[in-house]
Amino acid sequence: MGSITDNLQAVRGRISSAARAASREPGAVSLLAVSKTHAPALIREAHAAGQRAFGENYVQEAEEKMAQLAHLPLEWHLVGPLQSNKTRVVAERFQWVHTVDREKIARRLSEQRPPGLAPLEVLLQVNVSGEDSKSGVAPREAPALARAVAMLPRLRLRGLMAVPEPTTDAQLQRARFRELRGIFESLRREGLALDTLSMGMSDDMEAAIAEGSTMVRIGTAIFGQRRAGGSSAPFDPPAPPLVKDAA
Repeated sequence: MGSITDNLQAVRGRISSAARAASREPGAVSLLAVSKTHAPALIREAHAAGQRAFGENYVQEAEEKMAQLAHLPLEWHLVGPLQSNKTRVVAERFQWVHTVDREKIARRLSEQRPPGLAPLEVLLQVNVSGEDSKSGVAPREAPALARAVAMLPRLRLRGLMAVPEPTTDAQLQRARFRELRGIFESLRREGLALDTLSMGMSDDMEAAIAEGSTMVRIGTAIFGQRRAGGSSAPFDPPAPPLVKDAA
């Protein structure tokens, strides 16, 4: 892996190339740098290279990073599963949540979002691959959940997110993303003001962009292999063994 700056430049180049190949404007696809388990020093380097939006999986780890990086104007996205006992922290500290899959969670976020803050930007996670191990609302249940969430105060429903099963089958990749886009477009036809499709990671961003992604979530291609486990321990060496990141 090169430097964070070089990696960001390479990822942005991939986004631009994929967008042009799909007859889309490169600026229509935003980049979320998934910094889960990576040290604040790497986030600072990415920020210096022009990156502002960062995705975290683990609330406690994210809180520690927020404290260490409070002097930087960063936008924090929760991209990991959200448990009921963590909703208050998320409602108070994050700007985006990508993983709402139950009305109960959405209601707690709405109730706990401080009135002085801008509405919390929310995406519904849809389990397009139907895996039991994956979070997400079933595709057939997504429209009802979207309508319910769109009515809640202090939240702004922006769109949908998915984490399909890993595969090297390009046709399957595109089929999963196409299904999510179909739900998205159906909801827009109903009148919901959605504008965000969060889909595509390091290994499948081109397929996602071809199918209409407006936000790709990139971890490995920017930061390299992630630290194991997502521990909230201090980010000092020696680092745990490296494992492959799916983001």
